Amino acid sequence: MIPQEIIRRKRDGDELAAADIRSFIAALAAGRLSEGQIGAFAMAVWFKGMSRAETVALTLAMADSGDRLQWADIDRPIADKHSTGGVGDNVSLMLAPVAAACGLAVPMISGRGLGHTGGTLDKLESIPGYMITPDANLFHKVVKEAGCAIIGQTGTLAPADGRLYAVRDVTATVDSIPLITASILSKKLAAGLETLVLDVKVGNGAFMADRGQAEILAQSLVEVANGAGVKTSALITDMNQPLADSAGNAVEMRNCLDFLAGRKKDTRLETVVLAFAAEMLVKSGIAASSDEAETMARRALASGKAAEVFARMVSMLGGPADLIENPDRYLARAPVEKPVPATRSGWLAACDARGIGVSVIDLGGGRRHPADRIDHRVGFSELLPLGTRVNAGEPIALVHAADEAAAERAATALATHYRITEDRPELTPVIAGLI
Repeated sequence: MIPQEIIRRKRDGDELAAADIRSFIAALAAGRLSEGQIGAFAMAVWFKGMSRAETVALTLAMADSGDRLQWADIDRPIADKHSTGGVGDNVSLMLAPVAAACGLAVPMISGRGLGHTGGTLDKLESIPGYMITPDANLFHKVVKEAGCAIIGQTGTLAPADGRLYAVRDVTATVDSIPLITASILSKKLAAGLETLVLDVKVGNGAFMADRGQAEILAQSLVEVANGAGVKTSALITDMNQPLADSAGNAVEMRNCLDFLAGRKKDTRLETVVLAFAAEMLVKSGIAASSDEAETMARRALASGKAAEVFARMVSMLGGPADLIENPDRYLARAPVEKPVPATRSGWLAACDARGIGVSVIDLGGGRRHPADRIDHRVGFSELLPLGTRVNAGEPIALVHAADEAAAERAATALATHYRITEDRPELTPVIAGLI
């Protein structure tokens, strides 16, 4: 197998044979390809696309590039959820313990931030001691005893995807449907799932800004996953504004703890968490209907059982046992916190969610290069949702920054990301469709 020939053929629009795709991915996993070759392959796929057969071959090759997990000794349905990425999207952090509290086993393999979107692993790393790459035995033990474990890819789980994932982040090839499909599903197939629910984001803060493209991606994911033997569905959700009222790492972790404590009711975030919990429970056969499933999820939150599951997961993976009770003891705060005033009176009618994500990166809360270190303290909190009436000078968010200069830049940038109008806006529903 000559890598540059495979790259050339895909660059020229040829359909690659499954054997060639397997050979290329095997070389990638073995470290025999340069970053230039990986980036060139990703860019060729971005421009020329892949057929369904090529996408299936790529997904299976990446899933088979390492170990496949087995859960024969766990008597719960093995289920998971995955998001295509957004701003202020920390659904996984709350959903996994909610689903586990309702009777599912959730081995959640998550990723770092891609492009302007935040990463679940980056958020978890704001917790001192939390191990995002435990060995296979510990991962299995946590899933079995706590009910869920949110971790990153180990070196033995879909290792080809780990390297390709990092290169995509810095080569503007994130928003390729075949690459997104293979990246998401290779990890899920390797995780030994029985059911999967996908969160496909659409809007100016998503990789798919167009509803039609989002539906194409959702269909691709659902068809490939079901074809590989995992019962899968997808919800299309709105990403024209941050989902949570925070965007960053430690600030989103605080948001998670507040949610589990019942302090984020009647929000878009709650709507999404409950919708995905319901879909997971119905898909796995735990509940007979969405209404029954949502009632179970609400009960798990209200009783504190979901919070207990989360606390046990964190403790078993090396984090503090009393994180929920004492978040200020463990989650670092940025030295500077600065309110962002509304530029005029009126209604928050629209925002540039992608711009907000980029502003988090500018603060140091994301990466420009794979080796960049993240400042987990920085970001935005207390973001007001669209449809809120504000007065000129009233805070619409709070900036968390490393110094005064960075705080001032971020506050100025954030103000430009919002449009304030005299008329009350008509808002987009947060759940846009089911596939």
